[in-house]
Amino acid sequence: MVASPDSVSPAAPPAATPVRIRSRLLLLVLSVVLPCMLGVSWLISSTYEAERDAHQRTLRDTARALSLLVDGELARRAAIAHVLAQSPALDDPAALSPERRLGFERLARRAMQGMDGWVELREPGRVLISTRLPEGRFTLEAGPETLADTARMLPLQPLSGSPTGEGSLHAAWVEPVTRDGRLLYNLVVTVRPSELQRLVQAQAHHAGWIGTVMDSAGRIVARLPGGHAFVGMTGTTDLRQKMAQASEGAFQSVSLDGVQTAGYFSTSSLGWTFISAMPRQEFAGRMPQAVRRVVIGALVLLALAMAGAVWVAWRIERPILALKRLAQDLQAGRPVQARPTGMTETDGVAEALAEAGHSMATARAELERSVAEAVERTRQVEQRGAQSQRVVALGRLTGGVAHEFNNLLGVISNSMHLMQRHPCAPELQGPLGAIQRSVDKGSQLTQHLLRFAGRRPVRVQTLSLATYLPEVQALMRSVLGRRIDIHVKVSPDIGPVRVDTNELDLALVNLALNAHDAMPSGGELRLRAGNASAADTEGLPPGDYVLLTVGDDGMGLDPSLVEHAFEPFFTTKGVGQGTGLGLSQVYGFATQAGGTARLASTPGLGTTVSLLLPVARPEHGSDVAAQPGAPGQPSIAGATVLLVEDDESLAEVTSELLRSHGARVLRAADARAALQQLEAGSTPDVVLTDVVMPGAMNGVALARHLREQRPGLPVVLISGYSTADIAEGEFVQLRKPCSLADLISALHTALTTAHAEQPA
Repeated sequence: MVASPDSVSPAAPPAATPVRIRSRLLLLVLSVVLPCMLGVSWLISSTYEAERDAHQRTLRDTARALSLLVDGELARRAAIAHVLAQSPALDDPAALSPERRLGFERLARRAMQGMDGWVELREPGRVLISTRLPEGRFTLEAGPETLADTARMLPLQPLSGSPTGEGSLHAAWVEPVTRDGRLLYNLVVTVRPSELQRLVQAQAHHAGWIGTVMDSAGRIVARLPGGHAFVGMTGTTDLRQKMAQASEGAFQSVSLDGVQTAGYFSTSSLGWTFISAMPRQEFAGRMPQAVRRVVIGALVLLALAMAGAVWVAWRIERPILALKRLAQDLQAGRPVQARPTGMTETDGVAEALAEAGHSMATARAELERSVAEAVERTRQVEQRGAQSQRVVALGRLTGGVAHEFNNLLGVISNSMHLMQRHPCAPELQGPLGAIQRSVDKGSQLTQHLLRFAGRRPVRVQTLSLATYLPEVQALMRSVLGRRIDIHVKVSPDIGPVRVDTNELDLALVNLALNAHDAMPSGGELRLRAGNASAADTEGLPPGDYVLLTVGDDGMGLDPSLVEHAFEPFFTTKGVGQGTGLGLSQVYGFATQAGGTARLASTPGLGTTVSLLLPVARPEHGSDVAAQPGAPGQPSIAGATVLLVEDDESLAEVTSELLRSHGARVLRAADARAALQQLEAGSTPDVVLTDVVMPGAMNGVALARHLREQRPGLPVVLISGYSTADIAEGEFVQLRKPCSLADLISALHTALTTAHAEQPA
């Protein structure tokens, strides 16, 4: 029988009679479960509060997203107005003849294609041009007596002479047309509420939620639900007062259809407001009745649980404290001596602790060593993965920048060729030559970027490094000089690789240049090649790889710089001494070949760059044949060329260049537009198409579709970069920017080949 608490003194030894801990643990679990019920109730309540906060964030994000969407649509009108206001046709009011007005009106109609609205040219007291009216109808409407001298967005207003209603309401962007400081006209580009209504309806809204667009006067332009029924109505007074006090914020109000709502508004720089709201009852949520009962019951049971926990804890406190002292001895490395505690389970644990103390003393050192090794391996893997992800992200960025830059170079190059055909071209040979050299230099830079991004087309062949590396020594010797020794070692059983030999030459030259700069007093350059092991190919797709290393005895790099070494334009050299594109080319070559590049460096000891290249499969051929050129003097005079190009500026100047060589040019902005022209009856002689275009079909897909549907229609591809999978020799492909001679020759060859293949 266990002695009562009153009969046990603090210094008394533990009770002699062993008692199983199970019964006491049952009481302890009971005392813990009851307070946990209170914790569960608190968690449910917190979840309820979090749901309301989530609603608030969703309303805010929806209002801001709607603001960005509608602002973008209004900005399109502003851009159209600004561009039209610069038209030379408006330079001289006295020279604004009916013919010039008709030309400007047609230009305005083309600018508004695909958009709901019209363009007006106003002067005091009359409207000179309105694309809302039939073409060629002038000065048939009265305009404002005075003109606006600043560009601004007008709120909703009805058409002059039309009854007020949603069908006549419109908003407008007003752009002043000034010449030599004089205000001549107002150019007005309108937008109908129906177009903004489509934008609002395109957004995903929850059932019962409200999305609203208001103009600067507080009138509704678009609304979901309700749509046209609310256009022109004024928002509620309390909401407009809140909008006047801040540019954005949360609110609670009653909607125009009588629903109590909670929402969020955001006002743009144009003064237009975008509102997202939901029923207030849904926003506030409901506290479940069961949760309230749990909370009340838990509070009542909490006192009982605490009293039971105090008594049970006292009964097990002394054995647990004894185990704690044994554990502290074990942790400190002191000898562990088990003493009876009066509880069967604790006595068994004490004996196990004593036995563990003896084994842990010898195992601790081994464990610490193993942990240190594991931590070091983990750190290396994490660093390698982080560096690889950063370089891949930079590759995607540089690929996109190079694509856009190639389009700009194409505009400059084609414009230069047009200028060379001008009668005054002999007097401009100096500037035109400088432009050509700048275009060539820019093209070289984009090729470096595309190599890093892995988007540059390659000319590959199967190569044996056992034969190639000894032969490449002469090339590297010319770069390194005589003060640096070159040592080459190739494993006899090394597998062949399939790479672009020009890119491999350039990669080795770049590495040799870096080694030369790192060893100003001479040293040794080591070229090693062999089959890669499983540890070398960690993180790469399964397969066989070859490991090619280039090591030097140079100064090495600081560890903080190693992770940035493959980034474009990163260099440790002084200004003007390096482009920062050498190692990025090495990385781009390795990744484009299907492998990767890695760099290891130790300050004062040297640097080693490792290239992992996949082994060539047996079905690969040895060399890739070049496409033959067309004999004779190429010409495209009299031919009809369908130009498919999404870049408006590049398409315009390329069209003029082709026309200057006697060709007739049809234009399409994408593959879909090109197919529509062909279905409508257009009969081009050849198709010149960009590869990377918006839409579901790119240039390669268009070419394959035309080859299947119109086998006699030749196609020439042109692109700065492409990720499309094009078989070798499948199509003629030009690189942006290409020379005029290459462009004309490729089109001439395609036309000649197509005519030769036609049956007699």
